[in-house]
Amino acid sequence: MLLSSVTVAAVALLGQIVGALADSPTAVHEAGRCALRGKCGHKPWEFTSLPCVYNEKASQPSDTLREKLVNLCGAKWQDSDVCCDESQIDDLKSNLKTAEGLIASCPACKDNFFNIFCTFTCSPDQSLFINVTDTAVSNEKKTVVTELDQIWSHEYQSGFYDSCKEVKNGASGGKAMAFIGGNARNYSEFLSFLGQKRPFLGSPFQINFLEKPRDKDTAGMGPLDIKPHACNDSDPAFRCTCVDCPVVCPTLPAVGDAKYCHVGLLPCLSFAVIIVYTISLLLLITAIAGHVWYRSHLQRKTERLRLLQDPDRAFSALGGFCASYPGVTIGTSILVVGLLSLGWLRFDVEKDPVRLWVSPDSAAAQEKAFFDDNFGPFYRTEQVFLVNSSGPVLSYDNLRWLFDMEDNIARMMTDSGLTLDDVCFNPTGDACVVQSVRGWFQSGLDREWRDLIKHCANSPGDPMLCLPPYKDPLLPGRALGGYDSLENITEAKALVVTWVVENAQPGTVQEARAMEWEAALKHDLLIYQQEASKRGLSLSFNTERSLEEELNKSTNTDAKIVVLSYVVMFIYASLALGSGSVTLRSLLANPSNVLVQSKFSLGVSGIVIVLMSVSGSVGLFSALGIKVTLIIAEVIPFLVLAVGVDNIFLIVHEFDRVNISHPDEEIADRVAKTLGRMGPSILLSASTETIAFAMGVFVGMPAVKNFAAYAAGAVLINAILQVTMFVSVLALNQRRVEGMRMDCIPCISVKRANSVTMPGGHLFGGDGEGPVQRFIRKVYAPKLLDKKVRTFVLVAFVSLFAAGIALIPEVTLGLDQRIAIPSDSYMIQYFNDLYDFYGSGPPVYFVSRNVNFTERVHQQQVCGTFTTCEELSLANILEQESKRPNVSYINSATSDWVDYFFQWLNPSYENCCTTSSGKTCFSEEEYNITLEGLPEGSSFVKYAAEWIKSPTTEECPLGGQAAFSSAVVIDANHTDIPASHFRTFHTPLQSQEDLINSYAAARRIAKEISTQHKIDLFPYSKHYIFFDQYSSIVGLTAGLLCAAVAIIFLLASLLLGSLVTGLVVAITVVMIVVDVIGVMAIASVSLNAVSLVNLVICVGIGVEFCAHIARAFTFPPKSLMDRGGHKLRGKELRTWAALTNVGGSVFSGITITKLLGVTVLAFTRSKIFEVYYFRVWLALVILASTHALVFLPVALSFFGGGGYIDPDSDGGLEEDLASRRYASLIGEDEDDSDDE
Repeated sequence: MLLSSVTVAAVALLGQIVGALADSPTAVHEAGRCALRGKCGHKPWEFTSLPCVYNEKASQPSDTLREKLVNLCGAKWQDSDVCCDESQIDDLKSNLKTAEGLIASCPACKDNFFNIFCTFTCSPDQSLFINVTDTAVSNEKKTVVTELDQIWSHEYQSGFYDSCKEVKNGASGGKAMAFIGGNARNYSEFLSFLGQKRPFLGSPFQINFLEKPRDKDTAGMGPLDIKPHACNDSDPAFRCTCVDCPVVCPTLPAVGDAKYCHVGLLPCLSFAVIIVYTISLLLLITAIAGHVWYRSHLQRKTERLRLLQDPDRAFSALGGFCASYPGVTIGTSILVVGLLSLGWLRFDVEKDPVRLWVSPDSAAAQEKAFFDDNFGPFYRTEQVFLVNSSGPVLSYDNLRWLFDMEDNIARMMTDSGLTLDDVCFNPTGDACVVQSVRGWFQSGLDREWRDLIKHCANSPGDPMLCLPPYKDPLLPGRALGGYDSLENITEAKALVVTWVVENAQPGTVQEARAMEWEAALKHDLLIYQQEASKRGLSLSFNTERSLEEELNKSTNTDAKIVVLSYVVMFIYASLALGSGSVTLRSLLANPSNVLVQSKFSLGVSGIVIVLMSVSGSVGLFSALGIKVTLIIAEVIPFLVLAVGVDNIFLIVHEFDRVNISHPDEEIADRVAKTLGRMGPSILLSASTETIAFAMGVFVGMPAVKNFAAYAAGAVLINAILQVTMFVSVLALNQRRVEGMRMDCIPCISVKRANSVTMPGGHLFGGDGEGPVQRFIRKVYAPKLLDKKVRTFVLVAFVSLFAAGIALIPEVTLGLDQRIAIPSDSYMIQYFNDLYDFYGSGPPVYFVSRNVNFTERVHQQQVCGTFTTCEELSLANILEQESKRPNVSYINSATSDWVDYFFQWLNPSYENCCTTSSGKTCFSEEEYNITLEGLPEGSSFVKYAAEWIKSPTTEECPLGGQAAFSSAVVIDANHTDIPASHFRTFHTPLQSQEDLINSYAAARRIAKEISTQHKIDLFPYSKHYIFFDQYSSIVGLTAGLLCAAVAIIFLLASLLLGSLVTGLVVAITVVMIVVDVIGVMAIASVSLNAVSLVNLVICVGIGVEFCAHIARAFTFPPKSLMDRGGHKLRGKELRTWAALTNVGGSVFSGITITKLLGVTVLAFTRSKIFEVYYFRVWLALVILASTHALVFLPVALSFFGGGGYIDPDSDGGLEEDLASRRYASLIGEDEDDSDDE
């Protein structure tokens, strides 16, 4: 494993020379003379042997000593005298082998490291560069060295450090300098760390590395003439690879800037919009001026477009049938919906976030499945942050409390007897993986805890005190947070504890066991949370199951608000439906008439029809195997109610007018006239909404696809029930009214109700016109159609549209988890602490699929520490990417199993790879850094299988069991490696933007490597599956919205009989949606699957607002045309008629209903409802209503297409049909004049 106690061996060697001088420990400084040699015992209360003072001549070594020295330190020692004995060489070898496990990948660093300690220990010229400055008497009554100065040139010291500072430790993903040099930042700190006296941790005596002697009695001393090897040495034998030596790395091509281009402070799109808008405004002003002049001189001309199809007859016949046979109609409707609702038997809710946001056919889903199948599901993490916001969290008491908590949790037992040991991730079989500073305190907590934390933060791989029981170094950023540098590590504001739990496939017993333990953990942590608060600390936590539980909790919380919203809309609709027939005058004249004239039962029927349509849609698609999502459960009822209520208003209000104009006709005929008039309008809105929603079915994202299916089905079923079942209920209700029976309880007759002046059910000869319609007819419509007002409205809404386009680039992507859960959730603080204090990003795995690593060419495509590795190998590319973390979001070395495996085969590590007979592998073969002679074919798999079983020990730190046992998959026949992964780490990802960009960067890197080497490689990290949607969501959003608008244009043009009017409607819907997107940017509503669904809803609701006015504009009633004809003409007159006819219904039936329902959502405790539903829907209602009631009439008055009218029409059926027979088209040349 990774050890920083390399210095123990290296320095212990220094002090093993016998003899001390009486006057001065090193009195003579000359060539061929020693300064220390051998071992002379230890000081009292210390247990490490110290070297003897020995200022005698160097001597010839024995043959055995010579052989050991040459084998360890190189051929240059085969002829010289030495100042060391055999025991020192044995100790030197043991300790240098430990260091070699960390630095062997860089020959220059290894040679410099070995050279400095071999020279220090055995050089025959010790006295020329070593001066013993302090001694003591050992337990053996001998003089031993306790401090010395060692002289090395500045060139060697700095060159030594430079050759080692970038060397990577593949297993941990960190730098070797963290383990051999205490994270030294320069050569002075490096050598100071190596020479610092630290019994059990490093040197047993103090070594001062100097560049020149500092005492007067050191005449003749000076640095030896030894040159260090640079990592980019010209000699291939010492030249390091890119992974360990940045100067030899290839230069990667620059990555394009992911940010929007800017002109000054403005995004390019915003700047372009301003320019285009300015030019368009000038052209508009010019066009309006020319239009006024043109119209004043233009002769009459003929309308060019007329309605091509006439669905009025069909709806009239349908209305007559349903009104004549209400029992059959209602019974059939209930039967059909009941049959559809049988699908509820297969009702199922999709709660798995993976299957919710990612198509099972998508690359991300298939990659996750491949990873889970080969390496097992990504482990489960349970994490705690203990934070002191007012100062450092580290204190003896706080540490003791935290350690006690960890001990209790380790012993915690569930109801079925499960403990941490039963569920934890335990790769070595020796200890659970628990990442906590507790791992640095294996000998217990004492009053020197600060020194130990500082040491372990700088040398996390120290095996004696810092290496956790699970044998993988704990980097400080994973255990402590809120510190600015390692020097101030004890000033950290947060302690972090992470329990890693073994995961399993969903639905398995292993997963259930893990979730059971997590439930017990949550229970205990909530108690500890209160204890921490009493201590003045904040404890936040998360378990693997927490997020799903809190999301479900959020849904349950929202349910009450959603139901309340429906109730409010229901009550309003029931009351407002009777506004045309129940007036204050009638109420004062005869209060009993209210009992008859009330339309509360119609409101109830409308709500029942909404519920039936939802039930039918859910049943239908549940039967087809399409699962309900939480978005569907929360949105569809609201959507259908919002869409359906306005149709009820239109039908009821039109029926009121028909009752006045045709009071003596049969009820069935009046209903037929009503539906003949309103049916085509309902067909227009329902068909465009249904098809617009249905477009989402072609999207791969299940959340959007399922919503689209359910929404389209519910809207379609609702429209069908409204023109059949509701029409029948309307006819029955009219029979009740004319029979003077009480609303809701028709079996009771109201004796005092007055029917003398109630033609058609209306009192006192009323015209059925409510106050809203009256205001629109007399005040609003004439003012709006004023020439100056129309111009201002056009300019204002185009300006608003331009502003919306300019704001589009400001819409961010993502869905912050803190928004998705209840505002009072315990996880809010956890996410805050995670972003603020956690100093490590998540691991990212570059997974190889069916790459034949038994072939040398593929080995060279991924390796990084051998000279024949390709220049742009996987390891080299990832190394270079880690040097630009702002682009790659990677900041760690790569754990390259191929490199580590080949290093394990190095016979220099005698205790690593051994044969069955105990012989070191490749001991009789040449092992070199060119890969020549290393395993290929079946032998590669054979040795790899042994390696991943090899434990990581002090004797063999390169064993693959702990770090790589789950990284390499060997097939059952032991002939191939079908899957493996190369691990690195992301930078700390502290926002949705970081998470999204990290996924995009990993995708880019994997694609580049795959293309470069023609291998199958993909990136995988736990969060990728949730952020895959953002790689395509912008294009998906644009495509869906454009397709929906195109459908609207085609259907509107077809059903209205005018391409121009259809285009105006489509453009108005586009403006509504763009303005909503602009509001999203201002209101901090990011784009994700939820808001994408909302934008699709915006299209449907936008059509709902606009369709009825557009239809009324195309087919204006003659009675209204006559009333307004003395002031307005042509398109302006038809616009006035449309507003007067249906404007009130659009305002009271659509706008107010939706506004009341949306306003209730403001009181939700769920942040996601407040942000993604309340803010967006409120903006939608306001923008859609203003566009429909303000902009659309003005646009139609300017640009609308032709329409139909009949001289005798008052809105009845015969007059509407006569308009087809006598074809009095309103010509623009006749009616579009601007008479004042």
